[in-house]
Amino acid sequence: MMKNDFLPINKADMKKRGWDQCDFVYIVGDAYVDHPSFGHAIISRVLESYGYKVGIIALPDWKKIDDFKALGTPRLGVLVTAGNIDSMVNHYTVSKKKRHDDAYAPKNMAGQRPDRATIVYCNRVKEAFPNTPIIIGGVEASLRRFTHYDYWDDKLRRSILFDSKADILIYGMGERQIVEIANRLDRGENLFRIPGTCIISKTAEGGIEIPSYEECVDSKKQYAISCRAQYYEQNPYTGKTLAQKHGDRYLIQYPPAMPLETHELDEVYDLPYMRTYHPIYEQYGGIKAIDEIKFSLSMNRGCYGNCNFCALAFHQGRIVTSRSDESLIKEAKQMICEPDFKGYIHDVGGPTANFRERACKKQYSHGACKDKQCLYPTPCKNMKVSHRSYLELLRKLRNLKGVKKVFIRSGIRFDYLMADKDDSFFVELCKHHISGQLRTAPEHISDNVLKHMGKPSNDVYEAFSDKFYKINQRLNKKQYIVPYLMSSHPGSTIHDAIRLAQYLNLHHLNPEQVQDFYPTPGTISTCMYYTGIDPMTMEKVYVPKTGKEKAMQRALLQFKNPDNYKLVYEALMRANRHDLIGYSPHCLIKPPQGNILNEQRRNKKNGTDFERKRSSSKNKGRAQRRGSKPKKGRH
Repeated sequence: MMKNDFLPINKADMKKRGWDQCDFVYIVGDAYVDHPSFGHAIISRVLESYGYKVGIIALPDWKKIDDFKALGTPRLGVLVTAGNIDSMVNHYTVSKKKRHDDAYAPKNMAGQRPDRATIVYCNRVKEAFPNTPIIIGGVEASLRRFTHYDYWDDKLRRSILFDSKADILIYGMGERQIVEIANRLDRGENLFRIPGTCIISKTAEGGIEIPSYEECVDSKKQYAISCRAQYYEQNPYTGKTLAQKHGDRYLIQYPPAMPLETHELDEVYDLPYMRTYHPIYEQYGGIKAIDEIKFSLSMNRGCYGNCNFCALAFHQGRIVTSRSDESLIKEAKQMICEPDFKGYIHDVGGPTANFRERACKKQYSHGACKDKQCLYPTPCKNMKVSHRSYLELLRKLRNLKGVKKVFIRSGIRFDYLMADKDDSFFVELCKHHISGQLRTAPEHISDNVLKHMGKPSNDVYEAFSDKFYKINQRLNKKQYIVPYLMSSHPGSTIHDAIRLAQYLNLHHLNPEQVQDFYPTPGTISTCMYYTGIDPMTMEKVYVPKTGKEKAMQRALLQFKNPDNYKLVYEALMRANRHDLIGYSPHCLIKPPQGNILNEQRRNKKNGTDFERKRSSSKNKGRAQRRGSKPKKGRH
């Protein structure tokens, strides 16, 4: 086997290695980047380490069958993934407009993979190799493994395993699964009962039956029950096999695979990656997605933060595992030797940067609690709170010869940080690991919205913010918090959005970017969006769904932008908040003038102005004004 080379992408490459046939052909919807931040790189290198011959076909033209035949018929199977991101999320904004760029494709140009790439690729593979097993995986397959709400079709879709006609689906992080699948195919054995996989069966196989596809389509309540059951069984220690009927067949999900232990993660990241994109992309200026991660260190997997709008718990799980200091330092030294390394390690983190170990001792034998959260609504009394090992790692990295600065750009879970009685990490974070701005994710300031997000109450963020500025004052540093904020999340009323705008006004914050809630597959929040039900409590949830209300909530987060004036004005009129229109410092906007005032008068004359709705919302507006005001911080 050739050392330190990319895997074959054509028959000429196969010939150089002396191969007549690949064991596996890997079809991927991203450009070929041989770096461990890319799923296809990890899976292909893991298979290679077990002696299997893997070839890569990246971004094939789905309109040409010949692209899928470029490496010939594989001996054992075809692996298919849409890439690092769900293809629909990759292609469309939250307003369902087509994106113009794609960091995972040549020329940074969108449209080089199809919508619903996993399904389309599998259909072409069936044409090219009708008798060859197909294995699907990656985020798109993992998060669409059950009946799921599809935001772009605005309806429930079947499990992607049915629509793709693949033989088996790998969910979660797939190293254990792919090796077991490869070994069984090599021995001519069946693919039943492999942890971390889904198959289609004629029977329920003794699994727990959850509401069927048809039942979910007929009843939103049944769909919410289905989602809850799926989350409850995402525990590799105690999870049960699940069965969901689709017509006369069943989607079978076997319990999750065990997470890799530290030494196993080290082995995965020590494989001979080229750590960059394939040379064929040089003519296009490379692949943009490598820019940020090339000099970053991926430290951990899993997240017990478990925010409702995030799919990490459903994909990677709630059990955190980390690489060893030795493995990370070895990778850092490799970075330092790169000719374009400038002395800056861009990030040391993962899903949540300051989670280094499992949340508590119980998780080493039983996994995460089924119906309790580690951090919400308050930190569990059994949770181990310590930043010591993370801090020791950062100290080692920043003392390496050739390293000028080590930044932390992954999310910092501020409620976990505030639960630590030792301020050492917080101080050194401010002193050494921030480039002027610390990005955090309070997401909102209304406790009503935060409750539905699964986030801590706003007073925790306020305490964190105060402490951050006090530490920086002691260090004589001018550094700032840049909060990530989200509009239109389930539970958020127009009054909640106004309250957030007031908070921004009070603290003189003017966010350049805000995120409108995006109902992506596999999250609790997406279930709330579709059903109007919190699946964990089965209580009703208010959902802002109309384009107009979503636009108003988003505009309120950027109320200072003149382009948003009309929407902000309409929102305030709808909520009966005339007190926020004026010239006082607490006002969000000034009274309408000129064309806007004339338009308002015309609308009123035509009976279309929101003014006529004031009487019905009068009592609600008064109740809202009696609510608590946001506390003053040090922004």
